[in-house]
Amino acid sequence: MSDVAAISADMLLRMDDSKITKQHWKIMFISGTGFFTDAYDLFIIGVVMSILKDEWHPSAAAVGLVTSTALLAAAFGAVIFGRVADMMGRKRIYGYEVLVLAVGAIASACSPNIWWLIGFRVILGIGIGGDYPVSATLMSECSGKKSRGMMVSLVFAMQAAGLIVGPLFAAALLKSGLSHDLVWRLLLAFGAVPAMAVFRLRRHMAESPRYLLATGQHEDAHAASGHVLGEGHGAARNGKPRKNMSFAEGLLALIRRRDLRVRLIGASAAWFLMDFAYYGNTVSSPLVIHAVAPNENLITETLTQLAIFAIAAVPGYFVAAAMMDRIGRKTIQILGFAMMALSFAAIALIPGIETLIYPFLIVYGISYFFTEFGPNATTFVYPAELFPVEGRTTGHGIASAAGKLGGFFGVFSFPILLNSGGLVAAESIAACVSVLGILVTVFMLPETKGKSLEELSVKKAGPEHALAPSTP
Repeated sequence: MSDVAAISADMLLRMDDSKITKQHWKIMFISGTGFFTDAYDLFIIGVVMSILKDEWHPSAAAVGLVTSTALLAAAFGAVIFGRVADMMGRKRIYGYEVLVLAVGAIASACSPNIWWLIGFRVILGIGIGGDYPVSATLMSECSGKKSRGMMVSLVFAMQAAGLIVGPLFAAALLKSGLSHDLVWRLLLAFGAVPAMAVFRLRRHMAESPRYLLATGQHEDAHAASGHVLGEGHGAARNGKPRKNMSFAEGLLALIRRRDLRVRLIGASAAWFLMDFAYYGNTVSSPLVIHAVAPNENLITETLTQLAIFAIAAVPGYFVAAAMMDRIGRKTIQILGFAMMALSFAAIALIPGIETLIYPFLIVYGISYFFTEFGPNATTFVYPAELFPVEGRTTGHGIASAAGKLGGFFGVFSFPILLNSGGLVAAESIAACVSVLGILVTVFMLPETKGKSLEELSVKKAGPEHALAPSTP
């Protein structure tokens, strides 16, 4: 082994074996703030549409488009930002995605009618989508192998704050006496505030040491790793872009190897199925709650939504982070999908459950807990570990794009299903989708707990290993 290779191997070993440093927590917070914004912007639209239904009287199709268009645009943003981050470096583009998000949030608040709102949500969605692959990969590539799952999960867990702040802020504005026209505009505009607050911090973050090493920038890689491990300062250089790899070639590189192709399909399918059920239920939760308690006012429905998030969803995020490196991604994902399927099936099949408010809310809350302590966390963590460094943000971008497409179809179809077949139709579909998620996880995804990113990237001998179910 050459001196350069030996030094590089030692650097990777020290990063893998490192404990959590102050710099790790800083990366987690800066990356996670974007997910607070993402969650707020995506989920507050359900409350906004409850207001606009009385003001603009949109059709069911228009409601579906407003609440789902940002997810469709997020799929596009995830692929573009993910691929460019592999071509040019994570740091070179990090921060611009929240800038796009902020522009979309402010423009949405100024919408004169439903069609302008749909258009501006496209801009918002592109920024949201771009946040997923870059934030997850930066955290993954800087973390030790024994804490990587927890740290990447905590980035995603910042969504919990968005889930709490959104309904709380909405309830406060609704009780303030302000006109509903001003309330919904303020709710949408607020999404730009945390995005702009974190923009400068992201632009000053250090480049990923693993990306620098993969592009032959050894001196900068060692400086960056020392910075992450608390052994040095600076290391905020952009680094040089990768050479001789076009946009299309980078996508093809992930499907030429059979093991990577199976992982990509598995991660993408699991995320698609997860987001179909999750976003459909969450964005339409005001409609679901209204179906159970049709005589309650919007403030009560919003506070009920807040209670469900606070009691059921938020603990799930942090239990997932605490257990990710203990029991593993695969076990958590299978357990989560199974409990989601049981909860949705109970809502759909137990006669008259929608008339029993407290039993219904308990079952609905269980579905939220095991969504967060389950595939909502693991589908975010998995793609940041499954692919080699040269295609890591690309793979994550494709998987998250598939998730957002699933979310689009879920959000678009849930209001229609609720209108036509009620909770039975909507939740039956969600239960079936969750069962498919179990099958995808069992047969297509490996366990990544406790393994280095380099170990996971190595091509194993034999073509059959990729399709064999791994032990949870």
